[in-house]
Amino acid sequence: QVQLVESGGGPVQAGDSLRLSCAASGRIFSSYVMAWFRQGLGKEREFVAAIDWSGDRTDYADSVEGRFTISRDNAKNTVYLQMTSLKPEDTADYYCAASTLIASPRRRMDLYNYWGQGTQVTVSS
Repeated sequence: QVQLVESGGGPVQAGDSLRLSCAASGRIFSSYVMAWFRQGLGKEREFVAAIDWSGDRTDYADSVEGRFTISRDNAKNTVYLQMTSLKPEDTADYYCAASTLIASPRRRMDLYNYWGQGTQVTVSS
């Protein structure tokens, strides 16, 4: 069983930066593909970023490419999402996800079998 706990969300101004963290349980965290998804009010959940076990391979949604950076610290069982140049349209609940099913970053939600409870990010203009 894998438990994921996100933190770091909150209200910010447009142009600000914010770093989300996701602490994971599990003895083999280093083998999981990790990802961040988000869901705005009234919208479907969407892919944001993903990272493979080593951190060497990452993938980003077009909407955040160049502004967000996903990283991981396997010694701390933690994955991060560094968000810069935040925009009001980045406002959403951000969810951490883990997959024991895949070996490389993927965008499909159904490939991630563990999910956190989410952390809210609100960006005001």
